[in-house]
Amino acid sequence: MTPPCELCAQAPALSEVEGVEFHCCLVPGTGGCEDILRAVSACGSDHAAPGEGLHLKTELQGYRRPVAGTQPEYLHPAYISSVKRAPTQPLVSIPQTLSEVTGPQFGADDISPCIFDLTRQHKGAPLGERIIVTGRVLDEDARPMAHTLVEVWQANAAGRYLHTIDQHDAPLDPNFTGCGHTLTDADGHYRFITIKPGCYPWRNHHNAWRPAHIHFSLFGPAFATRLVTQMYFPGDPLLASDPIYNCTADEEARKRLISVFDWDTTVPETALGYRFDIVLRGREQTPMEGSE
Repeated sequence: MTPPCELCAQAPALSEVEGVEFHCCLVPGTGGCEDILRAVSACGSDHAAPGEGLHLKTELQGYRRPVAGTQPEYLHPAYISSVKRAPTQPLVSIPQTLSEVTGPQFGADDISPCIFDLTRQHKGAPLGERIIVTGRVLDEDARPMAHTLVEVWQANAAGRYLHTIDQHDAPLDPNFTGCGHTLTDADGHYRFITIKPGCYPWRNHHNAWRPAHIHFSLFGPAFATRLVTQMYFPGDPLLASDPIYNCTADEEARKRLISVFDWDTTVPETALGYRFDIVLRGREQTPMEGSE
């Protein structure tokens, strides 16, 4: 994880200079250290050392709350587990401080460079339909989130996870672990090669089957932006009866959970392409688990 720069690390302790507002580069919606230097230059300061004699106003900007109905409800009776897990008391809103809007920052040293390809993690090829999943990670103002850690995990082509709890009567695949990660590039793009996961029964209600899906985890620029969500596939007939997918009330928000078939990333005779863009916070935020 990369620490903040020296100037930004000192910034929260700095006070105020008339006519200048400082926003640390670790606070969302700002331009970072370059903005600090421009602000210092604009007010005629020529200090040699970062922070020395500098008096700037710090202002932490939190994140916009999601629009009502665009995120899953904690209590959705059709999703049986939510009845036990949902809070029974009103939520307490905690003001966002520097701890919530800073870090972690991941770099190339924190990931395995080839693990984005879930089909090449073992000696043999996994069974199933090979697919390519790509997309962009954006913030609440549609700016690309560069170098963001994206993690995925999923069932194999038969609809079974490599996990001791999963005892579904379906075969495991010795050549498929079902998890991977990558970093977005400078424009917020990510790419995974994997196998289309199978559907599986889950005993939530009579004859309950989960639609094919891939789990995503993204950290974004701060802990407060971390998102855990699920990506679904277009045209899946199980979506209409799936209580997890349908616990997001707003129909347009639910549609943001469905990937789009993509000819541009489809590889002839090799793999179909699907596009899944993700918005971390704000009005167009992708529905996420535990969003309040």
